[in-house]
Amino acid sequence: MGILVIGSFMMDLVVYTPRAPKDGETIIGNSFSRFPGGKGANQAVSAARLGGKVTMVGKVGTDLYGDEALATLKKEQINTQYLLRDKNFATGVGFVTLEENGSNRIIVVPGANMNYKSSDLEKIKGLIRNSKILIVQLEMELNMIEQAVSYAAFYQVPVILNPAPAQVLSDDLLRNITYLTPNETEAEMLTGIKIASKEDAERAGNVLLDKGVKNVIITLAEKGSLIVNENEICYVNGFSVTPIDSVAAGDAFNGALSIGILKGKPLKDAVKYANAVGALTVTKGGAIPSLPTDKDVDEFINKYNFVEG
Repeated sequence: MGILVIGSFMMDLVVYTPRAPKDGETIIGNSFSRFPGGKGANQAVSAARLGGKVTMVGKVGTDLYGDEALATLKKEQINTQYLLRDKNFATGVGFVTLEENGSNRIIVVPGANMNYKSSDLEKIKGLIRNSKILIVQLEMELNMIEQAVSYAAFYQVPVILNPAPAQVLSDDLLRNITYLTPNETEAEMLTGIKIASKEDAERAGNVLLDKGVKNVIITLAEKGSLIVNENEICYVNGFSVTPIDSVAAGDAFNGALSIGILKGKPLKDAVKYANAVGALTVTKGGAIPSLPTDKDVDEFINKYNFVEG
């Protein structure tokens, strides 16, 4: 068993627009597209395309979007044996407004994702025990996520938690997290510290370390990432790219981080690799369609220069 992702599948409905409308304003958009996505599915596909052996656990509806979820994941050689179908809830959807400058606004309707319960989780305890690493996010029921992390801690399975969408988390959950990967907004939600400088990011990292997280990795967009653990405070530079679509960049980062860790890379090198994957992802449109292969990443690293952090 390799990488286990307990996470969400969403169908992303994407409107491309010159800019987001103001309150009460109607504007003419450029185009519309539909892409498979969801934080869990994005992270699972990211890891799979980079060479990982991935199993995804979660729940989708019995609708057409659910059919497409299964087909998409199977195409990527992801084990969907434990992905459940729900007759009462529709597959989750994400409504994405994507501006010409690459910025996005997203509304998520979780649907069946939120109906994956702790009772469902109980049936896959052995799957968690036999995994090499567990990846979780927050587009599912929080009590279930807490239970999954508790099982992983009991079985001494490393956990990557991508704390998105941003919300307050308990210290009981955080102390069982091996790798916490918030962006600046999520770090502020977790610590109350607004990230406006390197010093702010370092203070936030130390607060999370004090809460029991083993390794804090704060992603700082094009500026790279900050690693905070008991041994070091270390900045890992980012890559300079022209963004087209920032959807799934963080998910790509987390999938890549799991690959780097399982390959035995030093954490700084694993984060460097994940930075590259995240940067490459924003140069293409869509969530899953934008996720690169390992070959893509190697070529990208050789071609692009680092942005000084």
